[in-house]
Amino acid sequence: MAGLFLAAIAGFILLPFLQMLVLSFTSTLPRDGIVQGQFSTINFKNIIASPLLSGSIVNSVIYVTMNVIITILVAVPAAYAIARYRFAGDRHLFLLLIAFRITPPVVLTLPVFILFAKVGLVNSPIGIALVHCVFNIPIAIWILESFISAVPKELDETAFLDGYSLPRFFIKQLLPLIAPGVGVAAFFCFMFSWVEVVFARILTVTAGKPITMAINSLYGFRTDIGLVMAMTLVSLIPGVAVIYFVRNHIAKGFIVRT
Repeated sequence: MAGLFLAAIAGFILLPFLQMLVLSFTSTLPRDGIVQGQFSTINFKNIIASPLLSGSIVNSVIYVTMNVIITILVAVPAAYAIARYRFAGDRHLFLLLIAFRITPPVVLTLPVFILFAKVGLVNSPIGIALVHCVFNIPIAIWILESFISAVPKELDETAFLDGYSLPRFFIKQLLPLIAPGVGVAAFFCFMFSWVEVVFARILTVTAGKPITMAINSLYGFRTDIGLVMAMTLVSLIPGVAVIYFVRNHIAKGFIVRT
């Protein structure tokens, strides 16, 4: 009975994916030499041939990579400071960071657009990466702070007595111990940035569009559903790759958190 129930849930979850997979290899519009409904790789060929679609994939990879790197570089020292040092209002500051994370992104779209327009970051993957950091850094600090708190303070003292500088201690001692936490933080940063559409729509008016906006632009009076599904399938590949490479860290990270 339990197996049948799990099979039903798996079928419910995987059925849309199966439909997307079939449609991505189907010509859903009449084309020269290809019958409508015929199995074909034309949709993927059109993605490669289109500068807008292929460029959007590159743009998304660029800004997501930048966002994850910047977030981790900022969040690790910040989480270490909160975990190791005590100062007036430290807990309040920590809670304020978490509270800011739940702010609806749409509230900040106008001031962010005005500010980024003045400094020339509109229509640029760099602009999207930076604004995503504003939302990802608080959650990364929250995740990493608990992992750093679990590391005994004696490790820090021993390393400093051995002549380690703070950056060297981070690289040689701390980061290997909190690698599962870094994996979880990087995973959540990637997930938020890869699927986010609010700032992607506001900050990419004419150029620098990410894959989410490229897919959105495919919908029109005569939508090529096969092409849409092919782009959707392509958009899943980086996510699956990230999950595969950090799967062990994610599993260990959630075990530590619980």
